Amino acid sequence: MRKTYLLGSLLLFSTTFSLLMEQGCKNKTNQQSGISQGSFEFKEKLSDYGFFKGKLASLNPVDGIFHYELSTPLFTDYAIKDRFIVLPAGKSIKYTEEGALDFPDSSIIIKNFAYTNAAHEKVMIETRLLVKDPKDKKWKVMNYLWNKEQTEAVKHITGARIPITLLDETGKKYFTNYQVPNTNDCKRCHIKDGTLIPIGPKARNLNFTLTGQAVNQLSQWVAKGKLSGLPELSKVHQLPVWTDKKHYSLEQRARAYLDVNCAHCHTKGGDAYNTGLFLDYQETNADHLGMRKAPVSAGGGAGGMDYDVVPGVPEQSILLYRMNSTEPGTAMPELARTIIHKEGVELIKEWIRSLPKQK
Repeated sequence: MRKTYLLGSLLLFSTTFSLLMEQGCKNKTNQQSGISQGSFEFKEKLSDYGFFKGKLASLNPVDGIFHYELSTPLFTDYAIKDRFIVLPAGKSIKYTEEGALDFPDSSIIIKNFAYTNAAHEKVMIETRLLVKDPKDKKWKVMNYLWNKEQTEAVKHITGARIPITLLDETGKKYFTNYQVPNTNDCKRCHIKDGTLIPIGPKARNLNFTLTGQAVNQLSQWVAKGKLSGLPELSKVHQLPVWTDKKHYSLEQRARAYLDVNCAHCHTKGGDAYNTGLFLDYQETNADHLGMRKAPVSAGGGAGGMDYDVVPGVPEQSILLYRMNSTEPGTAMPELARTIIHKEGVELIKEWIRSLPKQK
């Protein structure tokens, strides 16, 4: 009887200990990411999350946090962008054919913005967090502004304009007042059908092999248990790389550029839905693509022109005119840039000129 009692007690202790250890591991993962069992609350400093080890500005992620890239990224004043994903322990992202991937509750998407200064040094500006709150299953957004010492980034809600001198990829120097968005600005681009969503991590924009690697990015995620439900890669849509003239046509590259830089607002359910100008890569309706379509709400931003796109005549196309401006009320996109993206403007100019003229 005594042996039976001791054996039962030992079994109970062993089970309880295992459960406590498992819960402790889960709690440790959640504490690192800032996620608790209740409603998510943003921390005051970026370092408080424990996302990175060593020098914070080096952005060296701790185990479990993984880096990713997009085949065609959004232009933001020639900013250098570093992107990371934090997933809750034991959870994976679910593949979706269209739109953003299906992230589990408590996921965090990290996007860091930096620039190259005149001394060819990488200087941090801001870090944005997009968090899927486990309590209401909704995405929440917050900005963190880096200090001059480059040692910390602090929660910043109201936005800012920061004077910087930067170098583009060719070494050309620009002086501008970099625009850090306020949290409401972020919501304008990330809203679809009234719901805040991620806009970058779509399967089609992740479906490529990173420079210097041999395995497709999505395939790597599957192998590491980060992504589930991925079909054969041949069945996954692929957004063209807008700079890759060797593998993609002018039409494909231009449409990919417009998709990433414009279609988060210019889409059905987006912030610019009322314009009727929809620039998603899969859009095929000529009117929705702006072909000889009169603008709905451009006002003075139309520059006295009549149509969004005049096939064969870029100089008479409102789309190009607004891309080639930094004037408030005219410039498009109206957020995320203060500098004209000369390479992007040239691409869209070539594309419009290549379109058959209409009588």
